[in-house]
Amino acid sequence: MQRKSHRNAVCPVARSMERVGDAWSVLILREAFYGATRFDAFQKALGIAPNMLTRRLNALVDDGLMVRRPYSTHPPRDDYVLTELGRDFRPVLLTLLAWGNRHFPGAGETMRLVELSSGRPVRVALIDADTGERITEARHRIAPGPAASEAPPARLAAPATAPLPASGRAAAHAQAHEVNPAASATDAL
Repeated sequence: MQRKSHRNAVCPVARSMERVGDAWSVLILREAFYGATRFDAFQKALGIAPNMLTRRLNALVDDGLMVRRPYSTHPPRDDYVLTELGRDFRPVLLTLLAWGNRHFPGAGETMRLVELSSGRPVRVALIDADTGERITEARHRIAPGPAASEAPPARLAAPATAPLPASGRAAAHAQAHEVNPAASATDAL
């Protein structure tokens, strides 16, 4: 059976997953954010087979997330460097880090985001860039955008969860505006 491509799907999540939807691609991007640029560095850090790494790097280059920069002519060798499009993946990676620490801690928190100047651990959160308010399931939902067809899917017309009772709305509003150490970026999409 041939795999279905989502490259030109209507949904931006599907289109994005077509570019970075396998674990190797995400892990290669992670290593690039850690500073890896050379084939051997990616291979050593990930333990990935050379042919698989070649395919994934080529795909990331073809999709514009990375660019090749020659660093040797004899033998020919390239660095793989994040592009602006690739660097824009960083919030996704940080959200995955927070989600993984929260839901799949294993032996405990093995990595965390910290503030450079102080070393203070930072909690990742999704916020509305215009208002600074935290994105929550109680207050936000995914809706059709300006380029949506005239008849968007019915599943986008209503909230994903049942509305909160009146007494729950006040609690949800208070929760959305308080600092909650247990909350993470995965509270809502």
